[in-house]
Amino acid sequence: MDATRWLIVLRHAKSDWSEGLPDHERPLAPRGVRDAPRLGRWLAETGRVPELVVCSTARRTRETWQRVSGELPASPPVEYDDDLYGADVPELLSAARRTPSDVTTLALVGHEPGVSDVTLHLAGHGEATLQVQTKFPTGAAAVLATTDPWDELRTARLVAFFRPRDFTD
Repeated sequence: MDATRWLIVLRHAKSDWSEGLPDHERPLAPRGVRDAPRLGRWLAETGRVPELVVCSTARRTRETWQRVSGELPASPPVEYDDDLYGADVPELLSAARRTPSDVTTLALVGHEPGVSDVTLHLAGHGEATLQVQTKFPTGAAAVLATTDPWDELRTARLVAFFRPRDFTD
């Protein structure tokens, strides 16, 4: 009997364009610094705390995860993966499919358009995914449920979609 697995797909929080840095090195903007902990509190309050995190190596994703994880009851192990910077659906699925079978909840921290594309690839383009189809804003997270083993991940159901603007302090 297969147990439900949870995939949390996070887009980095709002980043800063003002410093003239290379894209990979852009930090969080003040709004991102404010919004990322909101996501962490929401994950903690809803019991959606990952056991493993795979995060892009971009500065803004690392800073996002640092601020999100600061609100969790425990800090899960984090793997920083260069392939998640600019990742498309096959690269994001590959990261998820490498997850050890004993992990129940995995978080992927990445970028657009990959995060919305992989969410829609797994969950489809129906009414349940309309918000994701419309916009996967910075600092947002999709929570997907699947009974597929990680190494065979093919489909999932969107069970929640967090947007920072919907959550107040």
